Amino acid sequence: MGNALARAPLDRNLYLKWEAEQPGRNEYLAGEIFAMVGVRREHALVSLTLGSRLRSHLKGKGCQTFVADMKLFVEAADAYFYPDVMVTCDPRDATADLAIAHPILLIEILSEGTAAFDRGNKFAAYRQLPSLVEYLLVDIEAHRLELYRREADRWLLTVAEGLTQPLWLESVGLNLLVAEAFEDLIA
Repeated sequence: MGNALARAPLDRNLYLKWEAEQPGRNEYLAGEIFAMVGVRREHALVSLTLGSRLRSHLKGKGCQTFVADMKLFVEAADAYFYPDVMVTCDPRDATADLAIAHPILLIEILSEGTAAFDRGNKFAAYRQLPSLVEYLLVDIEAHRLELYRREADRWLLTVAEGLTQPLWLESVGLNLLVAEAFEDLIA
């Protein structure tokens, strides 16, 4: 995540109004606005691959999959984010206009500039979502998937490395091979 834009803190309603007039995307966390920067080709390919795989798998199951451009609202953290991929199966989100609020799965593709935030403050905010079952971090450089799954009152980590290793996404009932996440990057 980039540096906060130099401006006085805004409440979230002013942020929404302001952001609607901006040419780019901006995340909001407790009064601060963070400009979203463009992504590398590999990042875009992996996001689209995972989003497409999830959408295809969930077809006809009452769930929706979003890639990059739909906001996520985390009321408890006073935040709006743009996850790389998210899935919701909650009927309240089916009519959402600006932001999803009840995801079951969130995916972030790690980059050098965002990895610390994705693992730290962003994950801390995401953990406040009662609906969230799993949080998947995708490390392109290492060809590694790091899955955090909510188990009662704690989050358990499962790491999948090696292209033939499977990773069970319980939230959506999908067994995902590491190679599937990186299929467009593997020669």
